[in-house]
Amino acid sequence: MQKYVVEFLGTVFFLYVILVIGKPLAIGLALFIAIYIGGKISGGHFNPAVTVMMTSAGKLPMKDMFPYIIVQIAGGLTAIALSRRFGRRSF
Repeated sequence: MQKYVVEFLGTVFFLYVILVIGKPLAIGLALFIAIYIGGKISGGHFNPAVTVMMTSAGKLPMKDMFPYIIVQIAGGLTAIALSRRFGRRSF
């Protein structure tokens, strides 16, 4: 369960930075921070495309693929809601 929580929170953080700040350096730094903090727990995917690729490469068990994708999508929707509530949109 911890890996799913990490994927959710990392996705929220990463996408919130994209939505609110939108600057390449900030986006890269946010992804670095998310992977640095959560990578050892969840693998640091934070993106359904990465999850599918890692599953296809045999680096993530198939049983984890759909839960990862669900929490990543939920993280994205949460980031949108937070940016509308607390941040200004960059675009």
